Amino acid sequence: MAEQSDLIAVVADIGGTNTRVALTRGTQVLRDTARRYSNADHSGLHEVLTDYLGQQSVTPEAACVAMAGPVRDGVGRLTNLDWTVDRDMIRDATSARTVAVLNDLQAQGHAVDLLGHDSLTELLPGTTPGPHAAKLVIGVGTGMNAAPVFRLGGQTLVPPSESGHITLPLQNDEELRLMDFIARKHGTPGVEDVLSGRGFERVYAWLCEEDGGAEPLDAAAIMQAVESGTNPRAERAVQVFTRILGRVAGNLALVMLPFGGIYLIGGVVRHFGPHLLRMGFAEAFADKGRFGPFMAQFPVHLVTDDYAALTGSAGHLAEILAQDG
Repeated sequence: MAEQSDLIAVVADIGGTNTRVALTRGTQVLRDTARRYSNADHSGLHEVLTDYLGQQSVTPEAACVAMAGPVRDGVGRLTNLDWTVDRDMIRDATSARTVAVLNDLQAQGHAVDLLGHDSLTELLPGTTPGPHAAKLVIGVGTGMNAAPVFRLGGQTLVPPSESGHITLPLQNDEELRLMDFIARKHGTPGVEDVLSGRGFERVYAWLCEEDGGAEPLDAAAIMQAVESGTNPRAERAVQVFTRILGRVAGNLALVMLPFGGIYLIGGVVRHFGPHLLRMGFAEAFADKGRFGPFMAQFPVHLVTDDYAALTGSAGHLAEILAQDG
């Protein structure tokens, strides 16, 4: 039998628009095998996996799927897509003996101990953690979510969460007006209604209304305006978004006490990376009254590796296979 580090597995990361699939060897994603599939062109994950493995001409030992939606007892339904994923379907599509299903943020949590320094940008240094300190992943992309990461007896535990739907924390009259704007158009606002790609567009649209009806822009155009320095409203939208992100991250830090580090991950927050510190992330994160000095203990990193969910899926499978022996 091959060593576990040599075993070939297949991993998939299902988003709202695309699914990425790749082969792995041990905890390493074989990046030259990665393929992207448009969800709209396929009836479900079974079709995607059978097509991919047919092209690769390989039968994997194990398979893990990370998906953008809640997972319970090995069954998940995507939040923004009418696909259901379960272990039996994955086993049928792949012929793998070991299969797993994770929420995509859980998969990213499984990746944090596998990421190299070149995949991380330090935002706040924090203090040196103990060997068993908890970590926290905060994902901001199409949606928002957060989950703690624990190491227990050589295993990584990332409890599932739906943190993006907690109530939006607000501090001043301006933010109350933002909440009212979102509530009028989208119902009771949760954190995800601001801290996401669509949420960022809502912040800008609200500022347009505040300023007397200027034309809203999509997220890419807003960020382009920030880079060019030609649109003060775009700068203001980034600042509002960043400060709410810092406050939410600080709140979650006090709940989870992740002295091992906080990891910001996802396409939206990666685009914000160069602007987070100058737009007030650190100040909003630490703005906890008498607990302000306490917040300096938490390291904060930006994850720049777009393959983190696939890496975490590979790591999760490696742990399962090692445990099964």
